[in-house]
Amino acid sequence: MQLLHYSKALADPTRLRLLNVLCRHELSVNELVTALRLAQSGASRHLRILAEAGLLEARRDGQWVFYRAAAEGPGREFVAALRPFLDADADADPGLAADLAAAREVMSGRSAESARFFNTIAQDWDRLRHELLGGFDPAPEILARMPACAAAADLGCGAGDLLKSLLSKASTVVGVDNSPSMLELARRRLPDAKRVDLRLGDLMHLPLREAEVQAAVFSLSLHHAPDPAQALAEAGRILAPGGALLILDFTRHGREELREQYGDRWLGFDPEELRTWLEAAGLGDAASTRITLLSGLTLILLSARKS
Repeated sequence: MQLLHYSKALADPTRLRLLNVLCRHELSVNELVTALRLAQSGASRHLRILAEAGLLEARRDGQWVFYRAAAEGPGREFVAALRPFLDADADADPGLAADLAAAREVMSGRSAESARFFNTIAQDWDRLRHELLGGFDPAPEILARMPACAAAADLGCGAGDLLKSLLSKASTVVGVDNSPSMLELARRRLPDAKRVDLRLGDLMHLPLREAEVQAAVFSLSLHHAPDPAQALAEAGRILAPGGALLILDFTRHGREELREQYGDRWLGFDPEELRTWLEAAGLGDAASTRITLLSGLTLILLSARKS
């Protein structure tokens, strides 16, 4: 019996704590151990039991393994049915509330870590970018798929490499980045660009109003997002109906060294995974193109529209 199977998997306080967090966030084993103050061996055992029962999904990203609540099948339906009870328990139980606060701290820490990295390497960004991309320039590929519009946003604009190019398609361009040093570099490179509005902010909580722009771009920035699915949901929020979203990023790879060299959080993405997240964000008709770099890495360029 499926119900008995689920009930046995949840018949442990630690596994309930894990499910309470993982139905809201996707976290690695190490992050869960730190946030919930668990022993590594015990956490791994409990996660395995929940995953084998179909209540959790495991996703490997290089050497890291991330867990989240089941996103499909009977397990998803069971977790969805439990969610009101988990919410009520989290409101009433200080321990569960503390777990959720710790998980939120982990997510905030991911953003802070990214900002620190890019503040440190801002002055070397041109060299690092050339080493990674070789002679490839993303601008022509992006502009060929971007509609003319009143306002566009470059999400994770970094040093502003793309901003001036976007002005050929948009009357105004908003550049968002969480690194003050990178934004200052972009500002120095665009001293006369009065149509560019640079804003300090996080991809998870974009400093833009709902439906503020008609086009948005993630150009090699989504793999730095603490939670790519939430970043795409935020992009969907700021887009006007019928607006276009363009994503240029790596397909999944195993180049673990890029985490240290370039501050990458995710080692690329599966195109179908991106499409699933886009659909959840209200963005469809995702057409894609693949581009192979001299380094051997492959890029995927997806264009989608908000319904």
